[in-house]
Amino acid sequence: MADPPGCCAACANCLLCPYSCQWITAKKRRKGLRTTKCDCSWFLFLFCVFLFTLVWLYFSIIILNDLHNFNEFIFRQRKLWLDWSQVLLIATAVLITYSSVLLVLALFLQLCGQPLKLHWVHKILLILTALLVAAAFTGLGIMWAEEWRSARISLQATGPFLHIGIVGGMTLLAWPLASFVYRTRNTGLKVFLLLVYCTVMIALYLAPLGITSPCIMEENQLPPKPALVGHRGAPMLAPENTLMSLYKAMDCDVQVFETDVMVSADGVPFLMHDEKLTRTTNVQAVFPERAALNSTAFNWTDLQKLDAGSWFLERKPFPTVQSLSHWDRDQAGKQRIPSLGQVLEAAKQSNISIMFDLRPENHSDYQNFVNATLAVILQSGIPLQQVLWLPDGFREQVKQQAPGIQQVYGRKRLQNEKEPLLRVNLPYQDMSSEEIRQYRQDNISVNLYVVNQPWLFSVLWCSGVSSVTTNACQLLKEMKHPIWLLPSSTYLMIWIVVDCVSFLIILWAFFLMKKCSHRRQPAESETDVLLTKINSLMQE
Repeated sequence: MADPPGCCAACANCLLCPYSCQWITAKKRRKGLRTTKCDCSWFLFLFCVFLFTLVWLYFSIIILNDLHNFNEFIFRQRKLWLDWSQVLLIATAVLITYSSVLLVLALFLQLCGQPLKLHWVHKILLILTALLVAAAFTGLGIMWAEEWRSARISLQATGPFLHIGIVGGMTLLAWPLASFVYRTRNTGLKVFLLLVYCTVMIALYLAPLGITSPCIMEENQLPPKPALVGHRGAPMLAPENTLMSLYKAMDCDVQVFETDVMVSADGVPFLMHDEKLTRTTNVQAVFPERAALNSTAFNWTDLQKLDAGSWFLERKPFPTVQSLSHWDRDQAGKQRIPSLGQVLEAAKQSNISIMFDLRPENHSDYQNFVNATLAVILQSGIPLQQVLWLPDGFREQVKQQAPGIQQVYGRKRLQNEKEPLLRVNLPYQDMSSEEIRQYRQDNISVNLYVVNQPWLFSVLWCSGVSSVTTNACQLLKEMKHPIWLLPSSTYLMIWIVVDCVSFLIILWAFFLMKKCSHRRQPAESETDVLLTKINSLMQE
């Protein structure tokens, strides 16, 4: 469908060798290789695979915020600890690089008038790439459906910039498209491609009409920076749910220490998230025959024999572990499971609040867990307004025995709420920007979890959230401003300028390609006449 190659032999070979796995010999040049309809179909498939993989790359970056939860889930299921973020990013980088290189080669081949003869090895690898990405999307939808809502939030952070990037990419695509349109003799295909391209560009030019972001606002409208709640302390800097983690969280100016409380077999409340001790202690080495038991099956004396810090140095749950000082590493290795009483004493001295969940809620002795926990809180002497109570079980009993404790609800308010909610604690996917603003207007404190990435923190900041629970308190502490903030007038100006520049470049591309095609036609006509005369003389 394209004219015979128009580049020099060296350039043609440099482009065709990696794409088609063949050299162009003099015989092949005389024969005139052409791009067939089948070759065009494979190019279209290559383009779709590239877009498909690019979308997966975007999702991969988004789900990095929550991937630590996935690491913990895999460990609980398979007893295998691995930082799956590295596996995800490396695999995605390989796939996107491969499809990108092939696409760039194909576009340059088209610009140079070379045939798009994709080798069968590339065809197989492209099919495998498409299947692999499709399997990844399917697994994400089945096992981790809430991440689709995370993607929706991410568009509020990236929408304006994605629009500019896509417009730029489609604008550059005008050059090879114009080259193809002026080379092919198939009028129907020309019209179809131009209609599709024009429709896509018009949709992109108008896309900002549907782009909304809470960060499109005036500087003076920006709400106060959300307070930081340390998720199990500062788990990127110290072993989670330890006293060291609490102190590291204080250094990050965290206002609330979020943790999980369980009660030992002899009635001592202690800090532990998992129902079993295998992930965050050396229970398999100290009590190998009891390692599979729940945390609540151990008495306090046995729990004090466990090392709750060495796992942090061995497994490195976060990349930040590698940058810890020698002193911090030494302190981490000495950590033990703290009791709730020890944590309350430390909090009382530092004026930091404690927010905790009491686990496991399905335990047959849960009411005694509540009684034991309340007793420790009241005995500690900590001001009750520093204690934030999350568990739903026996909440009314807690209100009666300790009315000063701050009640935090893990649900949205109901329409006919008898007692107005003052504090809610929800996953960040469960609250829209509009709901956050409404709760803020109604003086309801909204805490969202778990927020680790600056882009997500920026969106929630612009939305007006009161606080966020985070693993990365040391990172979010340093943020003095959202990543970006645009007045609506500035965004309108950027939108108009980008669209106008894009439109002019597209016109320029088609104009230049038309002139080039006109210059080639006389030379090609003279060549055709010469070949006809030579052929006539040979026949005579």
